[in-house]
Amino acid sequence: MTHADETGFVSLFDGKTLDGWFSTPRTYGQIWPGGPAIQEAYPGAFPADYNEQAAAHPAVWTVEDGAIVGRQDTPGSGWGGYILTERKYGDFELRFDANPDWPADTGIMLRKKPDTFHGFQVLLDHRKSGSIGGFYGNGISGFHAVPFALDVKTDENRTPVGLKEDDPATSIEKFTQAKRDLLTEHCTVEEFLAVWKFNDWNAFRILFVGAKPKASVWINDLLIASIDFATMQFPNYNADDVAEFLGPKGHIAFEVHDNDHNGLGEGRWGKTAACRWRNIRIKEL
Repeated sequence: MTHADETGFVSLFDGKTLDGWFSTPRTYGQIWPGGPAIQEAYPGAFPADYNEQAAAHPAVWTVEDGAIVGRQDTPGSGWGGYILTERKYGDFELRFDANPDWPADTGIMLRKKPDTFHGFQVLLDHRKSGSIGGFYGNGISGFHAVPFALDVKTDENRTPVGLKEDDPATSIEKFTQAKRDLLTEHCTVEEFLAVWKFNDWNAFRILFVGAKPKASVWINDLLIASIDFATMQFPNYNADDVAEFLGPKGHIAFEVHDNDHNGLGEGRWGKTAACRWRNIRIKEL
């Protein structure tokens, strides 16, 4: 099937309203099913009242020029949130266009729990040392399965003009071969950089199938990464427990990240940054 074949796809976004979607704050919970809460696992890293503060400052979602746009509330406040489909989905192919600002650490949640951060995530970490098109386990062990890490290219005025490979000497979240080895397929960073459109729209295609799913991500028709969550090995990740915990279906969601306490600050989400999503459609399998 080519990206041009739209047989069987239905739209999740009418281009004018947020009908069919609802928003929630970006709160935390157990870092794997049955494991400790994130505040217990990392004492002092998050305020004790983090979830209460996050609930008071959910992200702001609007429709602008035919796209869903997410921003922090208020700009630069440091709190995040999600916008979720009202319906739950199990096996599917999802297609959409994305255009994030730099820096904007966003992502696509799959089989997400409705009121917490738990679920599979396709990464769109459009910031220094971030990765795009790989996978992360939100509250399901925190696995980080990515093929490369990225940074921004700037012109003589230090204006961002494109992406480049992250320099290990200056990385704030170092890429390792172990992260790549979690994948079953992946492209090279050079192949990715050749197709990514900076400060423009990029076409995503996500295939997600199985109770313990196999997943693949294409961007602008390039296969970025594939993974088999039934066989992936990672500390505190148990495929059976995750399948039971998340269930066979869950919400699809887009993310506005918080400015967490690990030193990234506005490097994770710029004060006036936004993420943008359009042409969102799905085919259930």
